[in-house]
Amino acid sequence: MGMQRSAVALAATWLIAAPGIAWCQALSSQAWPSKAVTIVVPFTPGVTVDISARVVGEQLSRQIGQPVVIENRGGAGGTLGAGIVAKSEADGHTLLVSGSLGSANAIFANLSYDTLRDFAGVHSLGLQPLVLVSPPDRPFKTLRDLIAAAKAKPGTLNYGSGGIGSATHLAGERIRMSAGIDVQHVPFKGANDALREVMAGRLDWYATPIPSALELIRSGKVVALAVSATRRSSVLPDVPTTVELGLNDSAYLLYAGLFAPGKTPRDVLVKIHQEVDKALQASAVKERLQKLGAEPMPMSQPEFDKYFRDDVDGNIKLVKAAKIPPQL
Repeated sequence: MGMQRSAVALAATWLIAAPGIAWCQALSSQAWPSKAVTIVVPFTPGVTVDISARVVGEQLSRQIGQPVVIENRGGAGGTLGAGIVAKSEADGHTLLVSGSLGSANAIFANLSYDTLRDFAGVHSLGLQPLVLVSPPDRPFKTLRDLIAAAKAKPGTLNYGSGGIGSATHLAGERIRMSAGIDVQHVPFKGANDALREVMAGRLDWYATPIPSALELIRSGKVVALAVSATRRSSVLPDVPTTVELGLNDSAYLLYAGLFAPGKTPRDVLVKIHQEVDKALQASAVKERLQKLGAEPMPMSQPEFDKYFRDDVDGNIKLVKAAKIPPQL
């Protein structure tokens, strides 16, 4: 009898609890968005990642009927803003747009978050190819010429970056190792500083996001040697890729991605992915992102989350191979 009463009591408890459980499960997917959505960009306003976030955020706001607020929280190589999102409530209302989670994880020794545990990939906002540019007064006008010049006089040529561990630094190191050349790395505080040094003729080359250099290339103020990618850029169709030129492991695939706190329910992640995917299909959004040089990266939410995790692993391997010391 005791066991029967226990079974009856358990069944009764389940019947009472079941509607509540079902309601909670429905709430997790239907409650998003129940308020304004904040997208943290861990860089200063005006950079390519920031513009991408704003373009998509405007369309997303129209679709979901809630404000989408872009909050710039730059500092510490993008890790300050990432840390804010990592510790936010995992309900889909605080998100991160970044392209540096993988590189920051590989280069910084004391992060305030665990990259793989504290973030989930939601959707890519596009691949952001880098273009190698050099001053117009240099004798080399192609990447092959640059490599030949570097091999002829090891250690004499230099390349710039927007700082140690930045995407422009890691792209430069990937090309250096793939080409087997000895060149000096000159880090600057920001990407625009390095680009100015190329125009001034004090740097031999620099791998920069295409939007930053596009008008300079068109006006002849810098020379485009190659695109660090696996396929040609739609906005620079006449510029070959580093892979085309025989550097098989040379492409550094910089991308902008939308991320949520790691404990965000799966159904909420999928719902956000669906809305962002819809936003990316809007003709105005497509046009504006294309002008930024962003190449589409169509993926499901699980596919993008795997891509993000593979990128984290790839950056760790690159930093080790390049022998870049950890940054505090």
